[in-house]
Amino acid sequence: MTARSGGTDGGRGGPGEPTRNAASGGRPGRGSGAGPGPGSGEGPGSGCDSGGRGAGASAAGGSGNGALLVVGDVVTDVVARHRGPLASGTDTASVIRTLPGGAGANVASWAAHWGCADVRLLGRVGAESAAWHERELTACGVRPRLVVDPQATTGTVICLVDTGAAGERTFLTDSGASLRLDPGDWSDALLDGVGRLHLSGYLLFSESGRALVGTASAAARARGVPVSLDPASAGFLEDLGVDRFLSLVEAVDVLLPSRAEACLLTGQLDGAGAAAALSRLVPLVVSKEGADGALVARDGTVLVRVPAVPATPLDTTGAGDAFTGAFLVALLAGADAGAAAAEGCRAGARAVERVGGRPPARGVDAPARGDGATSTTYRAHAG
Repeated sequence: MTARSGGTDGGRGGPGEPTRNAASGGRPGRGSGAGPGPGSGEGPGSGCDSGGRGAGASAAGGSGNGALLVVGDVVTDVVARHRGPLASGTDTASVIRTLPGGAGANVASWAAHWGCADVRLLGRVGAESAAWHERELTACGVRPRLVVDPQATTGTVICLVDTGAAGERTFLTDSGASLRLDPGDWSDALLDGVGRLHLSGYLLFSESGRALVGTASAAARARGVPVSLDPASAGFLEDLGVDRFLSLVEAVDVLLPSRAEACLLTGQLDGAGAAAALSRLVPLVVSKEGADGALVARDGTVLVRVPAVPATPLDTTGAGDAFTGAFLVALLAGADAGAAAAEGCRAGARAVERVGGRPPARGVDAPARGDGATSTTYRAHAG
């Protein structure tokens, strides 16, 4: 049995700042304070809307339809921007920054930036940077529920960005605590007031993460909450195996692969063929095609081709996460899949013009969202 205790201090520090302990408590559950729930003032009518809150919300239409819950990875990105090939065996001049990242955390941050007033995130981090990550997420308007791992450090990704190749990037990944999320970190109360559940595909690359995907998906189905998933990494997908991946996403309502991931999963050589083939297995497939925009497919047919929004790439890290966050906000606000994909393309264009995978902090380049984010951090103890 593990236990949790809540609370971190305020202010703004760096990723090496430790988390402070608060009073000990049991595993979070219904009514334990584990995120907004009954009695919290949050509900299906308080989530995402199209009232001009976000940079792309105005095209979404409709009214709020619940919160967005994201379950996935929170990591520390070390972004090294260089120009041209790396000089093997010697120095390569670079501009290096340490930034908050992680596909799940990025999606949540962009969703809040794009107009969703209630975005929640379940993730797992190390003690050495938990307070920093909590503050960075809260600053973006996300309500983080972070479990502090008793042994592993926060995942770290070294992002090598070639500024001479349209901001293309290569990742060196140490997933750390993020792959140690497990069903014990889940509470069905997390779904209270939620309109959509989004799962980061990185969860599928560990046994405990796969178990959590099953638990969370089953809970969402029981409540009629649609589930989306982003496959996350063509490299990790290949290691996991296509058949195994497809068996794990049978309950998913929306799949959001990149072109490379869609082609890997189907054996098709072109994005349209791959999206169409995947849509025979998953009800809705939205393939992110980079500079070619996006494809929306259902029932074996590509229904919509959405053009990309012109941008001057600085760093493509997190562009797909930005797309996903904005796409989900638009769906929650009542948009159809084509209009939602257009919002995704707008967000992706905005993302590639920034360094790192996150949008500006709340209040920078976007109106404020709602009444302010709240967060809960739990410390997981061994034994």
